[in-house]
Amino acid sequence: MVIHVRNGKGSRDRYVPLPEATLKILRRYWATHRHSTLIFPAVGRKGKICLSETKHMSKQSVQRAIKLAVQDAGIKKKAHIHTLRHSYATHLLENGVGLRLIQEYLEHAVIQSTLIYVHLTSKSHGQAYEKIDRMMGDL
Repeated sequence: MVIHVRNGKGSRDRYVPLPEATLKILRRYWATHRHSTLIFPAVGRKGKICLSETKHMSKQSVQRAIKLAVQDAGIKKKAHIHTLRHSYATHLLENGVGLRLIQEYLEHAVIQSTLIYVHLTSKSHGQAYEKIDRMMGDL
């Protein structure tokens, strides 16, 4: 249950966890075109996916899709593809995933790069307070 990210950030390949719910969504999307090797094949000039296409969806197409999704969701803040990366790291941290694993999933060479994405949130403060209380509760 991992997905192979090819030529990701820094042109490096990496493997990241693939949640079951995401797999189901990807399968539903793939069923709309049934391309033999690509989940996100490039779209032709008439907006149709060609099953013989050998290239993946362009960066511009992905950026356009993100922009439309943000508008459809009624989100007023500016959001980009990179926003998803930042949100992913933040949610992982808030749910107890260690910084070292987050660094690996984001393919950062140094932990300082990961720390830029991972800002402290009120949820992580609350979790820290709870852990400190449990740790010090026997005093």
